[in-house]
Amino acid sequence: MSQSDNPADPFKKALSEATRVIADDPDLGVVFTVDPSGLTSDQMRLPQVSRRLNKEEVLLARGTADALALRRRHHDPATHRRYLPSGQMALDLYEAMEMARCEAVGARTMPGTATNIDAKIGNEAKRKGYHQVTKASEAPLAVAAGYMVRQLATGRELPEGAQNILDLWRDYLEGQAAETLPRLEDCLEDQTAFAKFARQVIEDLGYGDQLGDDPDEMDDEEQPEEAEEDQDEAENTDQQDEDSQQDDSSPEQDQDATDDPTEAEVTMDDSDDSEMGEEAEMPEGEAPLEPPAPAPPSEADPNYEVFCGDFDEIIEATELAEAVELERLRAYLDQQLEPLKGAVSRLANKLQRRLQAQQNRSWEFDLEEGTLDAGRLARVVANPTTPLSFKIEKDTEFRDTVVTLLLDNSGSMRGRPISIAAICADVLARTLERCSVKVEILGFTTRAWKGGQSREKWLKEGRSQMPGRLNDLRHIIYKSADAPWRRSRDNLGLMMKEGLLKENIDGEALEWAHKRMVVRPESRKILMVISDGAPVDDSTLSVNPANYLEKHLRDVIAMIERRRQVELMAIGIGHDVTRYYDRAVTITDVEQLAGAMTEQLASLFDNDKRARARFSGLKRAS
Repeated sequence: MSQSDNPADPFKKALSEATRVIADDPDLGVVFTVDPSGLTSDQMRLPQVSRRLNKEEVLLARGTADALALRRRHHDPATHRRYLPSGQMALDLYEAMEMARCEAVGARTMPGTATNIDAKIGNEAKRKGYHQVTKASEAPLAVAAGYMVRQLATGRELPEGAQNILDLWRDYLEGQAAETLPRLEDCLEDQTAFAKFARQVIEDLGYGDQLGDDPDEMDDEEQPEEAEEDQDEAENTDQQDEDSQQDDSSPEQDQDATDDPTEAEVTMDDSDDSEMGEEAEMPEGEAPLEPPAPAPPSEADPNYEVFCGDFDEIIEATELAEAVELERLRAYLDQQLEPLKGAVSRLANKLQRRLQAQQNRSWEFDLEEGTLDAGRLARVVANPTTPLSFKIEKDTEFRDTVVTLLLDNSGSMRGRPISIAAICADVLARTLERCSVKVEILGFTTRAWKGGQSREKWLKEGRSQMPGRLNDLRHIIYKSADAPWRRSRDNLGLMMKEGLLKENIDGEALEWAHKRMVVRPESRKILMVISDGAPVDDSTLSVNPANYLEKHLRDVIAMIERRRQVELMAIGIGHDVTRYYDRAVTITDVEQLAGAMTEQLASLFDNDKRARARFSGLKRAS
């Protein structure tokens, strides 16, 4: 190579040829420029690459080339224009989702492109400071929608800044488009079907007024409208002839005729301005500004009623007992479970070995940078011209995971069942924390037997018919996901406290735990419910239909499994809960609970594949 040659030229040439192949366009021109990257009918502009060929600019050029080439290959401009929205926010959403579709379709057939595009997305997120954004109102909604489509379609994690933007908007996107998002898989390969899907998402998000006319409906009405237009043109021509005759004969009539339309035009303009006023005031990048409606008691069932929620409480375990009492109760719990100490230790060690084995077995070898691979030094000694070999540990797929244990604290769990549930929560929390998996432990019961203050208020106000839930909830936080286990260990002793365990309203507890999980930053969320049967509250069931609480529980489960934000499983103690949950295990002996929990959780991690996205549903347990 002569000194005048640019060391980057071979790379540019190779990337240009690869880009034409991916785009399936041998005549496509590829240029490297400092101008913004983009794609025209016959040319692609890529970021400039310097003579030094540093890693960051090489990855950016490859990622940009792959993304634009996949759009060229899988995108039909005519179809895109046909369904193009008219408003700016709707247009941004539509464009972002279509770009994500092209990248996702390409990643399925050419997996190597996905890593390159990740680098491009990460570079863009870093350049725009997405990792520093803390409020949804400061994050671009359209960009978040594109990220969501890409993650749902590919199952790949996003770079840090991009993930932050998606997390800020995730609840809004999933809440508003909960019915539409599951259809993504069916329309990803078909651009026409996807365009309709994207328009529906835009409407779900509150920007339907920016979509413009539906092109499919316009096709159905096109023929009749053309006939009407021809007739209108003929009538307008005749009218114009009559008007011209009147104009020649009466100048005063002409002035009058001119004044009337002017007044009409002013009136119409004023009307248009008034109609557009609300839209003009709506800030872009935020949800539509509508008067907030009162939040329903349950997102899963709008017909579910709560007579009075004023006496409900969400409370830390430390607020229900003094520290000294918690220590005493924890010691009592340990004493009760002394016979199981050996079995518990074996289960903890087994789960930890299974998880840590997956962490330590995954390495990539023969790399140009990373940790020096000592095992390959012998070949360097034998042949000094052989380059050094490096290795790097792969990212563990389950590290970015949070597990919530939701424990039934009802009176029917009193005795050995609640003791086993408490010690198993202890085992899982300690073990998973060692493996970098965060654990949250929650409990649910009621504040009183047979109604409490809610029922007293109902009696004073005249005993209305069908009042809905008629008891005071008590939701307990034994350990938050971010709290270290050593500070929360004694809290589980609270379950041994006399008088704590009362009645159980499972549906609202499950919905509460789900809401806590969906706002977590982790990419994978697992919710494990431990219960000994159906929801029971005598006060509620005595004045409502017999299946009132059970129906709500089913509705909440259906909502969680439909939204696919959280992987849901259940363990039933002595009762079959498979009639409620898609993934469930029923045990007849409470001593089997520890093994069931660890086996279920370990199997989740064993079977976890990158292709299973965060919103992938769980199959029914065999």
